[in-house]
Amino acid sequence: MREQRRLFSLALIGSLVFGALTVADAWILGWATDNVIAPSFDEGELEVGLAVTVIALFMGVAVLRAFGIIARRLIGGIVYFRLLAEYRRRVTRRYLELPMSWHHKHPTGQLLSNANADVEAVWEAMMPLPMALGVIAMLVVAVIAMLTADVVLTLVGLVIFPLLFAINVGYQRFLSERVSRAQALRADVSAVAHESFDGAMVVKALGRETAETERFAQVSYQLRDANIAAGKIRSVFDPIVEALPSIGVMLVVVLGVERVLSGATEPSSVVQVAYLFTVIAFPLRAFGWVLGGLPRTVIGWERVQSVLTARGRADYGDAGLPGTAALRLRVRDLTFGYDRGGPVLDGLDFEVEPGRTVAVVGLTGSGKSTLAELLIRLVDPVSGAVELDGIDARDLTHAELAGAVTLVPQHAFMFDDSIRENVTLGLPVDDEAVWEALRTAQADRFVHALPGRLDGQLGERGTTLSGGQRQRIALARALVRRPRLLILDDATSAVDPEVEARILAGLRDRTRGGETTVVVVAYRKATIALADEVLFLEAGRIADRGPHAELVTRSSAYRDLVDAYDLAREAADQEAVEVT
Repeated sequence: MREQRRLFSLALIGSLVFGALTVADAWILGWATDNVIAPSFDEGELEVGLAVTVIALFMGVAVLRAFGIIARRLIGGIVYFRLLAEYRRRVTRRYLELPMSWHHKHPTGQLLSNANADVEAVWEAMMPLPMALGVIAMLVVAVIAMLTADVVLTLVGLVIFPLLFAINVGYQRFLSERVSRAQALRADVSAVAHESFDGAMVVKALGRETAETERFAQVSYQLRDANIAAGKIRSVFDPIVEALPSIGVMLVVVLGVERVLSGATEPSSVVQVAYLFTVIAFPLRAFGWVLGGLPRTVIGWERVQSVLTARGRADYGDAGLPGTAALRLRVRDLTFGYDRGGPVLDGLDFEVEPGRTVAVVGLTGSGKSTLAELLIRLVDPVSGAVELDGIDARDLTHAELAGAVTLVPQHAFMFDDSIRENVTLGLPVDDEAVWEALRTAQADRFVHALPGRLDGQLGERGTTLSGGQRQRIALARALVRRPRLLILDDATSAVDPEVEARILAGLRDRTRGGETTVVVVAYRKATIALADEVLFLEAGRIADRGPHAELVTRSSAYRDLVDAYDLAREAADQEAVEVT
């Protein structure tokens, strides 16, 4: 309410107007009973002037009440949808602020559910809330009017309100656990669906369609059962809430007839009190809607808050990097580990001179990709530091770090957009700069051949391109930013050796020109041989370092590894040729 105080206040005013005029209707009805209807029966003649006055009063109240309904519903709806949009933005902004270490612990399906179903659950009670608050004011005025008409009848009718409170307490207690389970299962359904769609190639290639359908059906049925269990509780609660005002009216009418016959009250008082209990029957349902949505709202709020208050934010400093030339990279006593298991990197220490190329080589699990993520601050070290031109990367502004250091991962992600937008990602550069980056990445030829060239659409995840073509577009995406430190995490693994050699030659020209320092996670011997220095990692430590030719001579473990990589690559290439 505070976040949308102005609009919510207008919606609340509309609800208050509606409530006040509803009570006014009862007063008009009571007045008409005593002054128009009863005298007409007694005298056998209708006073036309009074009848017209009554009709005019009813019509005026109806018109004003209609404006109250419009304000309550229309403006209340605007408040509701604004809050939905705002909290979806807050959740997604928080996703972008949280480090990759946090994202590693939370499946994508759960994140989708937090930003969609959970946010909707939070504000489910907001739509009927103006009406519910207006009903409170209406009830206060109505009770005063009823007490003025007949105290006894009012007290008899008001017995329903303690019952309403008691029923709500029991309702909340029974429903909360079931709603919590249903919200958690919504996240599970999203997670399974996302995995199936994301792994469509594996599912289709291995004939897993039936198994995936059954897996999705299992969690879907669990969600169905959880929703049905919650629905059963609500199916009992809703009729009781709707029946309570009718019970109050029955009590008022039965007792009112006895009091009229005994002369203790006037017919108009019975009509007025009974009518007021009748007209508050529908507004009382607003309480039911709010109370019925509260358990889901509370659970949704807890799940959304778990994102908004999550720890692990990667805080940035306010330092900048002077100059525009290649950066000096210094990795000092770098240690990193995940929650489970020992350290992935343990006391790593090395330095790369500006404009030089360093290859990082090691067995799977030796920490190569983790090192790449640390260099660009996708994750932060447990201890130690990554320094760029002598400045700790954590002291740099986000914009400065992102502008100076670029990572090209092995698995290149393409957006469902044009070649130009996939390369620039909104960077204000001209087409000539895009073509220059494409030429260095050896992607200009196949882009020229595409329909529309730079305007050619790639489809979802770049499905119109091969794996090697996607990697080259991703490399061009990095090069167009003219990074001062370029990190390649096996970024040419899907590219032909001949094309890879041309790419590396182009990168070599950039390093020699002093524009870029390059750190490349490499497997192919030809790629490694182009590096000025090789870091050989074993179990998160630097086992050896030096030029490739020297390492091959003095380290049998290194020699066996690069030879094994080349043999495996040659076998895979030969198999691909035979299949073709």
